[in-house]
Amino acid sequence: MNNTKISGQLFKFAGPLLVGLLIWFSPVPDGVDPNAWHLLAIFVATIVGIIVQPMPMGAVAFIAIVLTALTGVLTIQQSLSGFGNPVIWLIVCAFMISRGFVKTGLGARIAYWLMTKLGKHSLGLSYGFVATDLLLAPAIPSNTARAGGIILPILRSTALVYDSAPETGTQRKLGSFLIFTSFQVQNITCAMFMTAMAANPLIVQMAGDLGVQLTWAGWALAAIVPGLVSLLVIPLVVYKFNPPEIKHTPAAAELGRTKLAEMGKVKQSEWILLGVFFLLLTLWIFGRQLGIHSATAALTGLVVLLINGVLTWEDVLKEKGAWNTLVWFAALVMMASFLGKLGLIGWFSDWVQGGVTGIGWVQAFLVLSLVYFYSHYFFASNTAHITSM
Repeated sequence: MNNTKISGQLFKFAGPLLVGLLIWFSPVPDGVDPNAWHLLAIFVATIVGIIVQPMPMGAVAFIAIVLTALTGVLTIQQSLSGFGNPVIWLIVCAFMISRGFVKTGLGARIAYWLMTKLGKHSLGLSYGFVATDLLLAPAIPSNTARAGGIILPILRSTALVYDSAPETGTQRKLGSFLIFTSFQVQNITCAMFMTAMAANPLIVQMAGDLGVQLTWAGWALAAIVPGLVSLLVIPLVVYKFNPPEIKHTPAAAELGRTKLAEMGKVKQSEWILLGVFFLLLTLWIFGRQLGIHSATAALTGLVVLLINGVLTWEDVLKEKGAWNTLVWFAALVMMASFLGKLGLIGWFSDWVQGGVTGIGWVQAFLVLSLVYFYSHYFFASNTAHITSM
């Protein structure tokens, strides 16, 4: 039985291994460094591995780091250089800080408070969850943590108050509308802030390698108008095409008040976390003028939470999402960076440019946008999609 399991595990690596070997042993194009071509083979095999998932993404990325050094494509110092990237530590620290919103209950308190203000009508209730997601997005770089850890339990409890559950076939009463709205909203809030999704700093790093510098404030400023418009429109669209049977929800507002009463007064740890949150926003927005890197700000925020006991070192060690992100992020950034330094990105850009010569930039932009949008159906991971495309 153990042999069968081992054989099955090895079989899962067949796809990534085959793709990597095909590129590795194919003729190296003229003008391309052989090491760059071999690094491309490892890089593409890694992306395929992230898509088919023979192992967790962090493990696949770790194997890639070892292969770059073992094959001599890069030195061991170069292979491990990704771990020193400040953008990676920005998102790692944001993950750890986000743990405080769950541990202290501040995230739930915000959601319940908004329910008391907006929860008397099903549409207003959905906007309460929208506002919760929007407020938490800058500090929680995981849609899974926001949606699954904070919003979903509260949303489900609210739906059950009105006897709305898929198990009993009553999801259309209220739950279906709230779930569909929250799902669509997650896609918007993830795109509104650099720290709202783990893959966003990967975009920042890749853009920087191409000479385009993106800041936290610049990203937020560019996204604020389309983001807010989308957040205002989405609940209305879902309300139109998937309307809840129950329109008035005074019990939801009452649930919010009950839960807040159970939680009691705002604890000192919540006030400290709230203060750190606003400190981080200030440093991220005005960091360039103050000469403070966004990663320095995130590290500072984490240290303040540790010193005040809001988070313990055990909390930091238990934040598996952060450490997992550190490994796969370091691997992908390292390989993407050296593909550029070894000249492959420039060669590929020239090749692509030759293929779109004569097409207007508007048409080219629309084609690329549509290809990028619909190609997401082939990817189970935003990170794999961003990296490969």
